[in-house]
Amino acid sequence: MTSRPAPAPPPASAAASSPAPSGRGLFVVFEGGDGAGKSTQVGLLVDALRAEGHDTLRTREPGGTPLGERVRELVLDPAHGPVDARAEALLFAAARAAHVAQLIRPALAAGRTVVCDRFADSSAAYQGAGRGLGLDRVAELNAWATAGLVPDLTVLLDVPAGTGRTRREARDGTAGDRLETEPDAFHDANRAAFLELAGRAPERYLVLDATRPAGELSAAVRERLTGLARSARAAEVSA
Repeated sequence: MTSRPAPAPPPASAAASSPAPSGRGLFVVFEGGDGAGKSTQVGLLVDALRAEGHDTLRTREPGGTPLGERVRELVLDPAHGPVDARAEALLFAAARAAHVAQLIRPALAAGRTVVCDRFADSSAAYQGAGRGLGLDRVAELNAWATAGLVPDLTVLLDVPAGTGRTRREARDGTAGDRLETEPDAFHDANRAAFLELAGRAPERYLVLDATRPAGELSAAVRERLTGLARSARAAEVSA
């Protein structure tokens, strides 16, 4: 979860279309452990959608709004540790509440496609399992913070903690942020929690082996999105 510059907003001239067949836009989230390749896959999907003329918003968590970016700086900075687990969970939830209210819901209401790097399941995994606050307790907190917003598709890039750490260190050349530098046992607990969440809602999740080549992963995501749009159109016709 290394802090990087916020993704640039799409140009105002972007085509006002969406892969979502109805008036509400499509909400796609990428989840997974550190070093799983989420940012790479987010970028590949956003570039492909925009190339096809879809009005697509790229965003991330924590972040997406001025408040969210400030919270990101605070909560991921190793200089601010240690942080009480409950305070950490509440900071993430506060940033998420602002993100949903100020950016995500308005974009979806306008029919845009929103592609987000992490969302509420990250808090359920990292603070619920990794910090031991309880998966369901943290999920409930974030359901309240988001007013019940749930992604249309959650892509889980599954990677062992050791593999993710090796990738991240090779990529960044740094020790990492306050969460990335937690021991592998912490990240193993997060991974198990993500897989449990995916098992609870298989219709919403696409679980992919993140050790596969990036091109294969991107193709699998596009295939699932195509099927999702087709099913939505069929439901509208039969309604």
